[in-house]
Amino acid sequence: MKTVPSSLLLAACFTSALLIPAHAATPKAPAPNAVLKVDFQKFTLANGLEVIFHIDRSDPVVAVNLTAHVGSAREKAGRTGFAHLFEHLLFLESENLGKGGLDKMSARIGGSGANGSTSQDRTNYLQTVPKDALEKMIWAEADKLGWFINTVTEPVLAKEKQVVKNEKRQSVDNAPYGHTFYVINKALYPTDHPYNWQVIGSLDDLQNANVDDVKEFFRLWYVPNNVTLVLAGDFDPVQARKWVEKYFSEIKRGESIKPMAKRPGVIKDNVKLAHEDNFAKLPELNMAWPSVEDLHADSYALEVLAEYLSETKRAPFYKVLVEDSKLTSKVRINNLTSELAGQFMLTVRAFEGKKLDDVVAAVDQAFASFEQEGISQKDLNRIKAGLETRFYNAVSSVLGKSALLAEYNYLSGNPGYVEEGVKKTLAVTPADVRRVYNTYIKGKPFVATSFVPKGQLSLALSGSDKAEVVEEKLVQGAEDAVDASADAAYTKTPSRFDRSREPAYGAALAVKVPQVWDTRLSNGMRVHGIRNSEVPLVQFDIAIDGGLLLDQLDKVGVANLMARMMTQGTANRTPQELEEAILQLGATINVAAGTEEVRVSVTTLARNYQATLALVQEMLLQPRWDEKEFALIKQSVLSQIRQQEADPNALANSNYRNLIYGNDTIRSRNILGTAETVNAIAIADLKQYYRANLSPSVARMHVIGALPKQAVGRSLAELSGKWQARPVTLPAATAATDQVPAKVYFVDVPDAKQSVVHVGYRALAATDTDYHPATVANYILGGGSFASRLTQQLREGKGYTYGISSNFSGSKSAGPFTIASGVRSNVTLESTQLVKQILLDYAPTYSEADLETTKNFLIKSTARAFETSGAKLGMLDNISKYGWRANYVKDREQIVKAMTLPQIQALSQKYLNPSKMVWLVVGDAKTQLPRMKDLGFGEPVLIGK
Repeated sequence: MKTVPSSLLLAACFTSALLIPAHAATPKAPAPNAVLKVDFQKFTLANGLEVIFHIDRSDPVVAVNLTAHVGSAREKAGRTGFAHLFEHLLFLESENLGKGGLDKMSARIGGSGANGSTSQDRTNYLQTVPKDALEKMIWAEADKLGWFINTVTEPVLAKEKQVVKNEKRQSVDNAPYGHTFYVINKALYPTDHPYNWQVIGSLDDLQNANVDDVKEFFRLWYVPNNVTLVLAGDFDPVQARKWVEKYFSEIKRGESIKPMAKRPGVIKDNVKLAHEDNFAKLPELNMAWPSVEDLHADSYALEVLAEYLSETKRAPFYKVLVEDSKLTSKVRINNLTSELAGQFMLTVRAFEGKKLDDVVAAVDQAFASFEQEGISQKDLNRIKAGLETRFYNAVSSVLGKSALLAEYNYLSGNPGYVEEGVKKTLAVTPADVRRVYNTYIKGKPFVATSFVPKGQLSLALSGSDKAEVVEEKLVQGAEDAVDASADAAYTKTPSRFDRSREPAYGAALAVKVPQVWDTRLSNGMRVHGIRNSEVPLVQFDIAIDGGLLLDQLDKVGVANLMARMMTQGTANRTPQELEEAILQLGATINVAAGTEEVRVSVTTLARNYQATLALVQEMLLQPRWDEKEFALIKQSVLSQIRQQEADPNALANSNYRNLIYGNDTIRSRNILGTAETVNAIAIADLKQYYRANLSPSVARMHVIGALPKQAVGRSLAELSGKWQARPVTLPAATAATDQVPAKVYFVDVPDAKQSVVHVGYRALAATDTDYHPATVANYILGGGSFASRLTQQLREGKGYTYGISSNFSGSKSAGPFTIASGVRSNVTLESTQLVKQILLDYAPTYSEADLETTKNFLIKSTARAFETSGAKLGMLDNISKYGWRANYVKDREQIVKAMTLPQIQALSQKYLNPSKMVWLVVGDAKTQLPRMKDLGFGEPVLIGK
């Protein structure tokens, strides 16, 4: 399922009538009838391959997106999950790239990492590469499409089945509420409907897939006449077309593919299903109504309806369920659209102990409120005003633009269909919103699911039947060992030229570091900026040092609550009025507390920068401290804490912090606090934290947009004069820990389908001389994704995990070196033994070839380092936080170039010693805890949650 409806995300065409002034914050309107679009060129090869070019010369990079019009909807009964399994296989090898295929090449050329995804309707393969590697990527993508299928053998398939099953365990079986969509779609769509099953499929179906299935699937769907190739970025379109024709044109066209008929879900009566969830601590209600497919005329009004009902403090569902009934902290409503059908979805995760019958009663009340009041033109204009900002965010990277063009092409045959979506979105009226509500929601049958904690079935909706959820049984040794390391024997597919020769690089790149300006305001706040005109947005943040570090141990959670309260009104505006003022500007303003700072993050249209900044100033200088909002936020945080108590990943994070930093230190604590500390916090504590710690003397501002230094300085004059500095004492930096003998610690999650493993110790500060060299040394270990040994051996070699990584994460204080993964429960010991052996072998077996791969990636990937506003903000944050030079990226490049094999080996021996690390496992103790003694670090220690 798409997480964001495409027409809401991408449609944008605005006139001055769409923006309503909010008090003094008056937005500036664009030129009338200004249409937002992504320019493109499209051509079709004789074999049916559709090719789309978009030129963007802002950075020396190109996104390459290969989208096949096949997803789980094209699967056969008994082979569910096959399209997604196939997506995995296509990365592994092709005849001319060889074993490791695109992943190895991506590391060599400095790419963003070959990636892909599968939906009900399509599968895509995409990454961004430096422009000098474009021909290599076109060659590689063609090899996947035309010279791949012979490389798939039974051992390769067996291993990848294990990887995909681990992904399912991680995202579904071992996750709170993970089976929700499985239950809903089984009820919403008939058994012969292609949306009846999930994209991830079932474990049994995955296990039953064989090589013949793979070959049949490939020959049916992976043919040029069912594929779109998109290139977006800085390239010569004439030369690129020649390359596309050279490498793709001899791939044979497949059989004609008939479009699938649109087919909405059908239910005759309400369906209520309940499930006791092993990982849930709070009851959750989902309600789903059959709606319409992508691009349907009614989809635009349904999306507006969904946003209006739940997304603001004015929303009927917020008023009834959050403010009045106090049943939950948030209601999520989305109109989820796919190619063949859609579903209108409502989700309420209620507070602990709340009966879902009460939630449904409140849902009915909220709908009744909407029926009585409808949606005003002002509210409709406000929703439309936010779409322009979302559009620019969606197209702020070449990868985002490539995805947009590919999606509209496979859905409509027209990559530029976004303009049609613009018109239809702008044409939505209040009457349309009411009409689609009456047509698809009011009085119509729905599917309702109640996912409740174990032993709390009484909280489920009355009259619910037991949901049929297939849960895997844990059996030690149940999975066969796999080994896909052997080279496959096959007959090579002929070609009219020698495809085994990888194309050469193009002209050498001249990567320029963005020009950084800086200044200091009279109140002491430091400001750094980069002028950027790629999209008409301004993004800025203000980082105020402190955060969790300034909380007291007996009242952890104050910084988090204070930050959240900063968005809940000002002295002059109610919470609702502030929210409305922000939304009318098409802006977002978020305030969040982290371990080391409180950060205000802002995105706004460039023309509305001054008005948005005025609101930020008002929030900073005149917080409201609304008692009603404080009570709501406090209850929301308590619910978050409660839910984390059953989430294996959250348990791993919290216990790992305790082991790394020691339970008596503030860094060991959850930013949310505990139920005990949060209940002890009063609004006076928030005010005290605000008065004592939010000072420009410890604040850093970072600005990205089409604004010169002088303009930003002028815009901040009033804030500088009114925000007075006060001294703030920050805690001293935390030093590296004295390494102690390794120990295994275990947290019990009964019947967990996976074990979450964290291995590491408190290592280095980002300011340490060894820090960046150590991250370079870590690239081949676990920092290089598919180029890393951890991934190659635990995922690609053994199929133990869906993903594993390692990293150093210091700041001014020493932070941990961490290896993290979720592994199949019944190979918990084997996985940790393999990690231990990889660490032991790393220094002595690290080679010159490893060093060359590392250098190639880290140097060439500099071309991608500044593409997005987020990347630029991160760069400015590093400069302001650590006092690094504006071109520190180039300094790091010189460090990489100078690295030697002995230096890497010495760093590895010093910082990657498995005998001096914490080994934490969160999993099923009754089956896995006794086995962990065999790791060789003594008797495992069972610790509380």
